[in-house]
Amino acid sequence: MSGKSMAGVVIALLLIVVGFNTLYIIKETDRAVLLKFGEIVNPDVKPGLHIRWPIINTLRKFDGRVQTLDAQPQSYLTVEKKRLIVDSFIKWRITDPLKYYTATSGDEYKAAELLLPNVDAGLRNQFGERTLTEVVSGERDELMLELVSSLSVQTQEELGIELIDIRVKKIDLPQEVSASVYERMRTEREREARELRSRGKELAEGIQADADRQKAVIEANAYRDAQQVRGEGDAKAASIYAEAYTKDPEFYAFYRSLNAYKEAFNQQGDIMVLKPDSDFFRYLGNSNGKTAE
Repeated sequence: MSGKSMAGVVIALLLIVVGFNTLYIIKETDRAVLLKFGEIVNPDVKPGLHIRWPIINTLRKFDGRVQTLDAQPQSYLTVEKKRLIVDSFIKWRITDPLKYYTATSGDEYKAAELLLPNVDAGLRNQFGERTLTEVVSGERDELMLELVSSLSVQTQEELGIELIDIRVKKIDLPQEVSASVYERMRTEREREARELRSRGKELAEGIQADADRQKAVIEANAYRDAQQVRGEGDAKAASIYAEAYTKDPEFYAFYRSLNAYKEAFNQQGDIMVLKPDSDFFRYLGNSNGKTAE
């Protein structure tokens, strides 16, 4: 290889090295600051391709995505002076690269050391204002929203960090008080159950009494309507019988006699002692119903 070729290769390598150290890319998921001899000259480098002077400029990049910080379980007291062991985690991200770099030098461990005491103090205050029942079930979401809202302003001003969310993974009772707390909770639930059963029994008795009253009213109305219909039917039947009797009294008398015979002799062996000329047998001896003279 000639000297000119060797020189060309060296120059090309130098250009590649210079270009590699001069050009840099900031991704959409990154946040970065540009320094000149340790002094910040660009506090928020935007995503894209940029140029810097090697040796003179230094680039510090940080992960701009949402980060998760898992806190160590801590002991907190409720307003009832009940001690709880709380295991929580924090969601956060960088919003101000300049403040973040100034406060932490871009070190995530340093950021965690500065962030955790604030969150710990906030949780301690929030738990200290609430009862055991409220922090375990009733107002946990409200507690976290209030805490995030109050701490996020402070962390953005001091650390350039936005608190996205603070969540409690687990709440445990200390071993020495678990039994007494569980017993009290069981007693309270039994009292509520007795109240609910008593209230339900009272409502059931009221419903039963109302149903009995409605039943009595319905039966009385039905009996009244039945008697009215029966009376109207009897009146109509009597009217029909009377009308039929007036049209042919002789036939009506004959029909009644036949019914009387049927009722009197409906069983085998019946015996009736009457005079032969009795009016009861008037149609047996004469089809006209007239007695012989």
